[in-house]
Amino acid sequence: MAEQYFLGTETSERFPLWTRANVGEVFPDPVAMSSFDFAFLNADGIRMAELGWRDAYVRLGAFSEDEFDPDRPVILGVFGGYAYLNASVMRIFGERAPGLSAADIDAQFFGVQPGIPDYEAHPDDANPEAEAAIGATFGWALTTEELSDVLADEGVVDALRADRPNFGAMGDGELLEWAEQVLDDHFRHLFSQHLFVTMLATLPAGIITEVSTVLGRPQDALKLLSGLGDVASAAPSMAMWDLGRQVAASASLGEAFDAGLDDLEARLRALDGDEAAGFLAAFDEFLYAFGCRGPNEWETSCPTWETEPVLALAAIDRMRLSPEGAAPTGNQARMAAERERLGAEMFEMLAADPEAQGQFGAALHSAGIFMPGRERTKTNCIKLVHEVRMAYLEFGRRMVEQGVFPEVTSYGMLTFAEARELLDDPTGWREVIEDRQAIFDEVRDLQEPFVVFGEPPPLSTWPRRDSVEVDPLGVGESIQGVPGCPGVSQGRARVILDSHDPTDFAPGDVLVAPLTDPSWTPLFVPASGVVVDVGAPLSHAIIVSRELGIPCVVSATDATKRIPDGALVEVNGETGVVTVLEA
Repeated sequence: MAEQYFLGTETSERFPLWTRANVGEVFPDPVAMSSFDFAFLNADGIRMAELGWRDAYVRLGAFSEDEFDPDRPVILGVFGGYAYLNASVMRIFGERAPGLSAADIDAQFFGVQPGIPDYEAHPDDANPEAEAAIGATFGWALTTEELSDVLADEGVVDALRADRPNFGAMGDGELLEWAEQVLDDHFRHLFSQHLFVTMLATLPAGIITEVSTVLGRPQDALKLLSGLGDVASAAPSMAMWDLGRQVAASASLGEAFDAGLDDLEARLRALDGDEAAGFLAAFDEFLYAFGCRGPNEWETSCPTWETEPVLALAAIDRMRLSPEGAAPTGNQARMAAERERLGAEMFEMLAADPEAQGQFGAALHSAGIFMPGRERTKTNCIKLVHEVRMAYLEFGRRMVEQGVFPEVTSYGMLTFAEARELLDDPTGWREVIEDRQAIFDEVRDLQEPFVVFGEPPPLSTWPRRDSVEVDPLGVGESIQGVPGCPGVSQGRARVILDSHDPTDFAPGDVLVAPLTDPSWTPLFVPASGVVVDVGAPLSHAIIVSRELGIPCVVSATDATKRIPDGALVEVNGETGVVTVLEA
């Protein structure tokens, strides 16, 4: 294997700490060539994702543009093919933000992951002007009534879906030009919006946590951030539940699902009768509304529910087997009622300190805007990426027919410029793609470092994932993670490493996963609990589990290796402890 993977950026002397935290949920695999070219770096220099991050920090008031290197990425890096997020920059934001610190940022993004270097102050970290500017932005965040610009962005991407061109009628070059133009027109702005709202979501969460601790009720902080409603990444699970109920109530639909996932969609569409017609109409509406979601959904070369509907049917299959009492709407309503009760109770406890009371009330209101807003801005980005995906898939199908591509998704192994070159002369490109794909697959089997400080270790020193050994938990032993969603549950642990095939997962099981993105979310619904190797208070697993009312623990390091599959476990979503009760 080549020592230097074909994708990479330089490190930064000023900002030396990089992490897979958070970004590992967005890019769990090595970054494809097409994404690297557009989002990270190309011959013209830094690209859209890096620029979106910079825009967000400048808009917050945390940095000025001249603090960033104009010629190379300093916020998003790629080492050994894997995407990394610069933690040094995030720590400086914490140090400059009033009421926050580098330690607060570490807690939000790292959880309890081991091996994180201590923060060391740099003379340029402190910045009174930035502190004042961030304070003004925080003031706005605690008083704004809505994120109207985010809703406007949603209208833009929804219009792209409604007005999707007939890609089959477009020329090869037109497909590439259309995809690049859509990204150039929208991605930087949408990604910047996502990051701006995400960073502001830490503010109300931090205030609520601090007040809960001061009042001697730290365990209630999680409950005050649960059941917020209108969480876009939880919406597909609600819709899937309804589809699952239709299957559970129909003998003919149930028989089709009982026969297995292979060719399930074809069997369903061959059924006669009102029950089948009603299900298929609802399923088609589901695919229109949520078809952009899927595993590793930021990569255009990865499947989604629209491109591979069986991925969605597999989740519906698990939900149809769940009891009626597992309905996510019931859990959400229960969590919302508890949040309202606790908020009012703790608000009254602060009556002797009007200033603290007012800030706490503002934080409760702000959490209901920015926590769902974070998921909505992310969904806007994903909808945009999906429209580009659909254009590229048409291009890929044509290249396979011509013998140029070995796979429909081989466009992921090309930069934009190379795809255009290929149209002029396809000679030799198939061999290039196959060589790159082989390296990509080899690197994907390696265990990347969770943090990089200074220069990344040589790729030759990275162990294979399947060679990393840890001691499994015995009966009575526990693993400590970060509390995600309050509640205590018990169930059989099911270690699921790939959301593509959840057929071994039964209602009432505890989902043990390496990470989660929206393709995993439907499995939360039939689960009695969720345990994730990585994650922190702003990770996807926590936000969605709080919406669905599922006890959750994240940052449970090596949980997928240490928790025996099939063991009876207890998940304590309030303490972050997962205990093996029975082998």
